[in-house]
Amino acid sequence: MPLLTLDRACLAFGHVALLDHTALQIDAGERIGLIGRNGSGKSSLLKALCGKGALDDGVLWVETGLKLSYVPQEPEFAAGSSVFDAVTEGLGEVSRLLTDYHHAVVRVGAGDTPSYDADMEMLHDLQEQLEAKDGWRLTQRVEQMLARLNLNGEVDVATLSGGNKKRVALAQALVAAPDLLLLDEPTNHLDVDGIVWLEELLKNHPGAAMLITHDRTFLDAVSTRIVELDRGELRSYPGSFFAYQERKEFQLNEEALANARADKLLAQEEIWIRKGVEARRTRAVGRIKRLEALRSARVARREQLGKVDFRLARGDESGKLVAELENVSKSFGERRIVSHISCRIQRGDKIGLIGPNGCGKTTLLRLILGELEADAGEVRLGTKLEVAYFDQFRTQLDPEATLAEVISPGSEYVEFRGARQHVIGYLGDFLFAPERARSPVKSLSGGERNRLLLARLFAKPANLLVLDEPTNDLDIETLELLEALLQDYPGTVFLVSHDRAFLDNVVTQSIVSEGQGRWKEYVGGYADWVRQRVTVSGVASATAAKSPVDAVKESRLSTAEPLYGREAVLHETPVPPPLANKTAQKTKLSFKEQRELDQLPEKIAALEVEQKALHARFSEPAFFQGQSEAVRTVQTRLAAVEREIETAMSRWEALEAKST
Repeated sequence: MPLLTLDRACLAFGHVALLDHTALQIDAGERIGLIGRNGSGKSSLLKALCGKGALDDGVLWVETGLKLSYVPQEPEFAAGSSVFDAVTEGLGEVSRLLTDYHHAVVRVGAGDTPSYDADMEMLHDLQEQLEAKDGWRLTQRVEQMLARLNLNGEVDVATLSGGNKKRVALAQALVAAPDLLLLDEPTNHLDVDGIVWLEELLKNHPGAAMLITHDRTFLDAVSTRIVELDRGELRSYPGSFFAYQERKEFQLNEEALANARADKLLAQEEIWIRKGVEARRTRAVGRIKRLEALRSARVARREQLGKVDFRLARGDESGKLVAELENVSKSFGERRIVSHISCRIQRGDKIGLIGPNGCGKTTLLRLILGELEADAGEVRLGTKLEVAYFDQFRTQLDPEATLAEVISPGSEYVEFRGARQHVIGYLGDFLFAPERARSPVKSLSGGERNRLLLARLFAKPANLLVLDEPTNDLDIETLELLEALLQDYPGTVFLVSHDRAFLDNVVTQSIVSEGQGRWKEYVGGYADWVRQRVTVSGVASATAAKSPVDAVKESRLSTAEPLYGREAVLHETPVPPPLANKTAQKTKLSFKEQRELDQLPEKIAALEVEQKALHARFSEPAFFQGQSEAVRTVQTRLAAVEREIETAMSRWEALEAKST
């Protein structure tokens, strides 16, 4: 029996139908990913399902006794409430008794106070009431939830970060042991570790869940079904997000072909009707009726929403060197944010900064850009730098200003790539209708505000983009378009993001926080970093007693277990070269060559792991029974990996020889 059923649902704002006679069913144990374009009505649907919003028409059936919990995109808590109070609210009527009892216990525990006798009497009364309502079991559940989510119950919620407020909201929803959990953008404000933690939490949740998110990696890991809200209809796709992508592409192609056939037939019939017909003929009457039906179908058809036209106003080319840091450190009081980092950023690099909330990613960015003075070390900036900055908190947007004023203050035109474009046309490229150009910023949703900030950012000539969480609230299609733009961008990019797929698809190298102010540079994106940190220790331990090149050669010729990879311990440096060569390396290798030499062991280690995995696939009995195209793809990739290993080995030998 389904937990919830929605039938013939209608909901509209103005002339736009968000839900157009559509249906939905949620069964026990499902984890549904709800996706769709910004403004399509996903949040409104969730509010309607939990009773915080109303449908214009349709039927919503909910199983008798269903426990339903809802976590909004921006959770709100009562002023002055502690974490314990906020979490306890999820228990409903008994929450007041638990809260009063908890605070009375805290006051009594403080010792001899003026209200001590009154508090003891209150404790006695509350204890009796809680026993009658099985409150002790519920109290234990609250404490277990606080421990599970690593929350301090005595802290004031107002003092928490955005990520911890989200944890409190999740604890409040989960403490009631809901049969159905509704989550609106649960990954917002969470760092990567928090997102991975939430993945495991939802996988182990015994009830059903429906969640709105644009994090593709998170969707693929959690969802058992994808439901897309597209032009007022809810379409269901069983399986993971990547399975949905394949089916959706096929569906859109079929829809385009069907629409093209219908339009062609309509055009032919319109030509025929203009020639004149004999209405008395039955055949002609039928043809006229068909024409009227074609016209009605064409008027009723809702075209797929357009795509954002992302274009960058590129500035003059910067110098080849963007920034160079040599042994730079920065602290605030006793807290070390950056400790002895050295790196060199060149034109065209796309750098991802990875680390938990509060680790100092913004501080490191400001050091690299010369906006903050280092306590020690040297920062050298390149020439002709034109910086455009995307602020995750959108502080550059005045809530009272209109969209047109944000893009082009005091003018109706935007200077873009040497040409003038009317501000309404420019806003249209970012999917803002002409009538919204005079609307205030405060009327926009979170995703629309991000789009507006990107429109403002891209109108300014720049050769260095600094993007701090640009993916928040953006729909998946817009994310993919932004990815493509940044991939082709010839300038330099600094990207702070917790979207793992976005990092993997954009950045060429990552600077990762390893705690206590230590930062380390890795080749590639998030997945590359995870793979490299697992294999680095295997390389280091296997080569401790011999030269790096000889050790890797031995491992490739041996039939024993592969060299890389049994302990997943992160070492501070890759394979250490012999001590006798250190001085020579500093004098004979350039900075770029030294960095390349330091990165080669990790690169070869990662390639070796991938090579082993590909060989393992070939050994599977069912592998060659699959599609021939998949077999050819694996064969091609294996050949490419082996070539890359040989090239990397040759380069390593050359650099080793030069350094001695």
